[in-house]
Amino acid sequence: MNYGAGDPRDQLAHVGSEVVRAGLVVGSGGNLSARVSGNGDFWVTAAGTWLDRLDRSAFVRVRIADGATVSDDTHPPTSELPLHLATYRRRPDVAAIVHLHPQAVLLLDALGEQIRLVTTDHAFYLRRVVTTPFRLPGTAELADEAAAAAADGTNCVILSRHGCSVVADSVELAHKRALYLEEAARLTYQALALGRAGTLPDCPPEFVRAVEAGTQSTV
Repeated sequence: MNYGAGDPRDQLAHVGSEVVRAGLVVGSGGNLSARVSGNGDFWVTAAGTWLDRLDRSAFVRVRIADGATVSDDTHPPTSELPLHLATYRRRPDVAAIVHLHPQAVLLLDALGEQIRLVTTDHAFYLRRVVTTPFRLPGTAELADEAAAAAADGTNCVILSRHGCSVVADSVELAHKRALYLEEAARLTYQALALGRAGTLPDCPPEFVRAVEAGTQSTV
């Protein structure tokens, strides 16, 4: 899949297929969106779509300014449209949003356990993870909480008992962050199952400082 060019709907369809294959999604547990380059619109998955069965017809084009549907489509957008709108309005640097219901992330949230950023990949791609209080799905309250949590540059937001909102300046990077968030959650859970979560260290601080200083990359 070439993430660098082409219709963003094709890129999002690829993400949908891959996150289901990776076990991050069951059924239609999530929704995806991407800005239209050079425009004030974005494509978002239609209501009830299965993420591993997406094609271009499964997306609805929406105007960021007022939330109006501008595509010639009779399908309504996802019920989480307010989440996407609020985030794009607060974060003009964000080009893609991956909202999923990943199992390990949500299990740790239900247990009140913080996800540890154990590896250099976690530290580099995720930086930090913020959890918002429970709000009813699809509501303006949930959307406002998520957008406020991301307003300072946070790119991984856990919506308590509901899912995650992972954002980036490209579809590819949002996809990577979603994968690493669930990997970090699974490693944390494994440490918890071994009775070692309390002693599980985060990524070495010297690496984190180098990432924050912009002198460290990863492959």
